[in-house]
Amino acid sequence: MSNPQQNVRVAVVQAASVIMDLEASMEKAVSLTLEAGEKGAKIVVFPEAFIPAYPRGLTFGTKVGSRSQEGRKDWFRYWDNSIVVPSEETDKLGEAARKAGVYLVIGVIERDNENSGGTLYCSVLFFGPDGELLGVHRKLKPTASERLIWGEGDGSTLPVFETPYGKIGALICWENYMPLARAAMYAKGVQIYIAPTADARDAWQATIRHIALEGRCFVLSSNQYVTKDMYPTDLACYDDLASSPDEMSRGGSAIVGPLGDYIFEPVFGREEILYADLDIRDIAYSQFDFDVVGHYSRPDVFTLLVNEEKKENVKWMK
Repeated sequence: MSNPQQNVRVAVVQAASVIMDLEASMEKAVSLTLEAGEKGAKIVVFPEAFIPAYPRGLTFGTKVGSRSQEGRKDWFRYWDNSIVVPSEETDKLGEAARKAGVYLVIGVIERDNENSGGTLYCSVLFFGPDGELLGVHRKLKPTASERLIWGEGDGSTLPVFETPYGKIGALICWENYMPLARAAMYAKGVQIYIAPTADARDAWQATIRHIALEGRCFVLSSNQYVTKDMYPTDLACYDDLASSPDEMSRGGSAIVGPLGDYIFEPVFGREEILYADLDIRDIAYSQFDFDVVGHYSRPDVFTLLVNEEKKENVKWMK
């Protein structure tokens, strides 16, 4: 493992998608990436499902045993504004990373382009400062009703990337409650642990602080700030939102150090870019008394087995 540079400025973006609008969400992502780069950030993180939306409050016309035509229209709109990887959209995001000179980590809704094209994934895309698409992480287990609209990722998209500032990797939202998924990240040596989320509960703060303590890593958690008036009123199931609060997601983005203390406390109630200057040496400082995959591990007692093979939906027999 090479020694990373000691200091790095990171930017955690707390902002709303332009809901259900691929082009406008892309423009916002590019603008915010360039803004963060101008402020000296070298790693820029966006929330879960930033492009084109985390569709909080929408039912997509579903009940157990039935789906409505109106819901099908909204799902098709969601599908139609999703991102194919790679594509012209990923090229534009890569170009933004290149112009800003940053590692860009952004949550998107990814459309399958390997099989039928009919499945969406909640994914994180990683771009290098040269504009290259480094890789993708697909959410392993969508939560609750998310399973109506997103497929499941597999172990082939659990990357950790070495950068001049340390190793970066990501798990999305409640994947972070999967102990073995976290263990896989730790085993790969993650130092800057990225947790895009849609969870604005107080309890989420306990989660990211625990991860920082457990992994002895920096945790960058990014959520959206969303109000109901940001939703397009021409959604077929817009009436789903009638009982929803005006503040749909209050945010709560934060940056946590490897001893579980806030470097940037959670921000609620507004859009903001959180900046912090991290000293990577703080990781070694914190590992004096706990190293989850080093001197505090017991590989003679516990074994972690991760299947990183790509899942094949169809196998042809000859």
